[in-house]
Amino acid sequence: MHLPPCLRALAVLSWLGLSCMPAAASDDGGQRREQVLFWTQAQREAGFPHMDRLFPSDTVAHGPKVRALPPGAPLLGEGDAARLADYMDRHHIAGVMVLQHGRVRLQRYAPGFGPAQRWESFSVAKSVTSVLLGIALQRGDIHSLDDTLQTYIPALRGSAYAQVTVRQLLTMTSGVRWNEDYTDPHADVARMYLGACVDGEAHVLTYLRQLPRQWPAGTHWNYNTAETDLLGILVQHATGRSLADYLSQTLWQPYGMSADASWIKDECDGSNSGGSGLSATLADYARLGQFMLDGGRIDGKPVVAAAWLDGARQGQASVGAPARGYGYLWWMDSDGSYAAIGIFGQMIYVDPARQLVIAQVAAWPQAMSDALVASRRAFVAAVKQAVDARSAR
Repeated sequence: MHLPPCLRALAVLSWLGLSCMPAAASDDGGQRREQVLFWTQAQREAGFPHMDRLFPSDTVAHGPKVRALPPGAPLLGEGDAARLADYMDRHHIAGVMVLQHGRVRLQRYAPGFGPAQRWESFSVAKSVTSVLLGIALQRGDIHSLDDTLQTYIPALRGSAYAQVTVRQLLTMTSGVRWNEDYTDPHADVARMYLGACVDGEAHVLTYLRQLPRQWPAGTHWNYNTAETDLLGILVQHATGRSLADYLSQTLWQPYGMSADASWIKDECDGSNSGGSGLSATLADYARLGQFMLDGGRIDGKPVVAAAWLDGARQGQASVGAPARGYGYLWWMDSDGSYAAIGIFGQMIYVDPARQLVIAQVAAWPQAMSDALVASRRAFVAAVKQAVDARSAR
């Protein structure tokens, strides 16, 4: 008898209180993915390290070459360790790593989580999908950021997305109506995977085609996870490869990531979901930040298009917050730093002025809140202050 793949993780499923259904046309994979937004704290902490066991996923294979992360001067001073432990405990932080000049100055893991384990990145995957588009642009698989989406995804013809450009998708300025409220079970973000599979196309493609325009394209920023899934579909159509395979061959292996990653697949067409679903080790998230800090180069050669890199690290759209902006699916700060951010506390933060990378994985008690965001920004500020103080000695 053929058993469903998720039975291999029966212990985890039992702990999460989730069922394992056979993969078929009636598969409830989309429903189970939407339920993640409403997991309990215990389910988050048990499930985030095991998403590839809970959902169909592709492996992002690493190679024999591993980019070393040698130790640097310890960042913590007297009393800092206790404050860090308190920060991690209060906010359910699973791990933090700080690199400066490519050296590890801080590395801490919560009990039960360690260097060999992967953790779900949520919207950090958006930034990685954007990197893959930059690579495809450099290789000529994508011709221009001003191409329309229907050029690469003919199924969008006749929809509000048909004439939206790749650049507008990268900046979340499509102008199509969307609600990203993570606390509302009726919001678009909580419904986009719920429908039945239609003609073997990805859930989000079916869902987005029906949405109306709310603003003229290019005029209004509106955060939209489904559009980054759509960007993933575009990259996969343009390159003829899955996001997992393309990431492995163009970045994961050549740059020297230390472990395999995984990327969740859509149940309808098997495509990797560009807006979420990437799981990797804390150290490899830090290496992704170092790759950006290195200017998107491997062995001295650029692998992402200069036009993409310039746009990704500069504010392209106003997000209505002082001193913040949005690049090509990367968050900008006015001091020149930028970050990949995911709900429930995930982060890759890059500060070029200090040659600094901060990676964090977490299971916040809420997807997002002003207080939790403030705590993360305070942690980043404390790290930068510590770096500056020790540099001044």
